[in-house]
Amino acid sequence: MKTAVCPGSFDPVTFGHLDIIRRAAGMFDRVIVAVMTNAAKQPMFTKEERVEFLRRATAGLDNVEIDSFEGLLADYARQKNATVIVKGLRAMSDFEYEFQMALTNRRLNPETETAFLTTTAEHMYLSSSLVKQVAEFGGDITGFVPDGIIEDIMNKVSKAGQAAAARE
Repeated sequence: MKTAVCPGSFDPVTFGHLDIIRRAAGMFDRVIVAVMTNAAKQPMFTKEERVEFLRRATAGLDNVEIDSFEGLLADYARQKNATVIVKGLRAMSDFEYEFQMALTNRRLNPETETAFLTTTAEHMYLSSSLVKQVAEFGGDITGFVPDGIIEDIMNKVSKAGQAAAARE
């Protein structure tokens, strides 16, 4: 059985993420979507919220599992007997960083390869940061994220805005 890990912060999950996850699910027997902690990012949503969003968004994909982890991706892949790490690329700017990470993961875990999937042109511009920014300014995020999480995102943004206003 060929297992792949599709890691990311997914803060929140977007249609671009789901495009990569669905395509990976068609290529591998088992895909573990792993919500990771990125020390360089300050997430809006808790790890538990992000896991729940992904569970809802991937409910129809039978060979997709949702998990979370902290630590080295190479170690996580080894623990899960994954032989492939799937990473999505939007633009050349993504490639430089992801290529460096792929080489590092390969050095740390030689049994694991990294597969890069380019997103569809329809989702090239889409990022979690963009979704959060549009939501924070009251914009319509329909078409960016699954319908089942729009209300959660808007509620979180509203609460964050109210908390910020109260501090001023």
